[in-house]
Amino acid sequence: MLTKINHIGIAVRSLADTLPFYRDNLGMTCTGTEEVAEQKVRVAFLAIGASKIELLEPTSAESPIAKFLEKSGPGIHHIAYEVEDIEAAIARLMADGARMIDSVPRDGAHGTRIAFIHPRSSGGVLTELCQGSH
Repeated sequence: MLTKINHIGIAVRSLADTLPFYRDNLGMTCTGTEEVAEQKVRVAFLAIGASKIELLEPTSAESPIAKFLEKSGPGIHHIAYEVEDIEAAIARLMADGARMIDSVPRDGAHGTRIAFIHPRSSGGVLTELCQGSH
């Protein structure tokens, strides 16, 4: 079902303040930034081998990332796994009793289709499924 770790999402207060550390100090390549209006975030992707780091900056106080930052501060927000068939992955998880935040895929950054698994089903870790990443 899973093909690789697609990315690790990190909540940040400011892309402008955080991006230089990953790009300049760690030497990662920024592969692009994008606003995801539906999620109320601006994201920056940084390449690291076959995976990515996704920095997430809220664009609204109502953003789930803004709420996460308020509660927990900056840090790891989620881990995302790549799947070949997101509908089949969701169906399998639900059939196995997993609690889904998204029972139907939605649009994510860079043309992906995404769905989140509730942390109560994944040992306290917010888990994302991604299909069609770049």
